[in-house]
Amino acid sequence: MSPHDGSSPGPLGQAWIVDAHGCDPSRLRDPDGLRALLDRIVEELRLMPVGGPLVHVFGGEGGVTALLLLSESHLAIHTFPEVGAATLDLYCCKPRPEYPWAERLGEHLGATKVTVRAFGRGGEL
Repeated sequence: MSPHDGSSPGPLGQAWIVDAHGCDPSRLRDPDGLRALLDRIVEELRLMPVGGPLVHVFGGEGGVTALLLLSESHLAIHTFPEVGAATLDLYCCKPRPEYPWAERLGEHLGATKVTVRAFGRGGEL
């Protein structure tokens, strides 16, 4: 899927790098809760998964890594319960509206501080 017709160079997509801190460690170890978070992001941003998420649960007090392949690209989360943090990456080859990252991560993970960096990808190649 290409977002361009080849007529002019421009951004090839949008990336969001999201860091959540102050999270509840038990929620950061819960693969079902993290799947629910990914499902909500997908639904609210009208993304199109090409399959279910790949999820790896680290042993003991470790966190979870989950990756969802999208027709638009990918959505990933990695959690760090030992420090109450989670990191998310979303890349889409089509524009998406603003998303309430802080609100959603507060609801799902108990995050008290969320930093979002958004930027275009592949501008003038």
